[in-house]
Amino acid sequence: MTDTAATTASSDAAEATVLYAEHGPVAVVTLNRPHALNSFTTAMHQDLWRALDRAEANPAIRAMVLTGAGRGFCAGADLAEFDFSAGPKRVERADPGPTIDQNFNPTARRLQNLRMPTVAAVNGVAAGAGVSFALGCDVVFAAPNASFIQAFSKIGLIPDAGGTWLLTQRLGLARATALALTGDKLSAAQAKEWGMIWEVVDGGADACLSAAIAFAQRLASMPTKALVATRHTLRASHTNTFNQQLDLERDTQSAMGKTHDYFEGVAAFLEKRAAVFKGE
Repeated sequence: MTDTAATTASSDAAEATVLYAEHGPVAVVTLNRPHALNSFTTAMHQDLWRALDRAEANPAIRAMVLTGAGRGFCAGADLAEFDFSAGPKRVERADPGPTIDQNFNPTARRLQNLRMPTVAAVNGVAAGAGVSFALGCDVVFAAPNASFIQAFSKIGLIPDAGGTWLLTQRLGLARATALALTGDKLSAAQAKEWGMIWEVVDGGADACLSAAIAFAQRLASMPTKALVATRHTLRASHTNTFNQQLDLERDTQSAMGKTHDYFEGVAAFLEKRAAVFKGE
């Protein structure tokens, strides 16, 4: 399949908040509010869901890259959508709970449960829920000037969109706590050193995106169902006992043993040839 030009996930190209493109078997989804550091509005969540639906509906797409337009990856929620004006029911109008429940949590869940492996290309600053969405991907690449900021404590809130879970799993409790409490900026280099992300790519945002797409294309040539099952099994290890994890591994292996790619992989190994996986 040849690369396709970027197309919008919105019905109005002039106002598209998310862009969608296909590079062979890889979908590239770009958050597209660069003037606002790609901070999320309600419409942007809906555009993102449509882009993810589009990727999942195409059986030829077997990996996805998530990135941002402009100088930022994502600055979390657009606070301009909240009504802080004085007057009756101000607390209710400014309550972040409803938009978390209706928008941010569904987005976080979608990223965690896509049928394909996912790669984040963090081209610039990721703040607030933007960090959560990056870490919600399976693998994270970052440009050298990228940074990760838990900005919530600066406005009297806590990390959301799965941030308290993801930070703790990636960094451990001590580092996650300090970052969440202080809201200090974490550089891309430090994030890699601490094991929060996979790689920092020299050469800027374009090089970062190219590396992420190349990595996603590699994943797209592999047994897709097994990769996604690996994702779910690894995540379950954080709460399972050892015996529960052994049982999960047994059951998951049994399920993978019924796939086309299992038989193809074994046949290729025995025949000393390269496997041709179909993601089936």
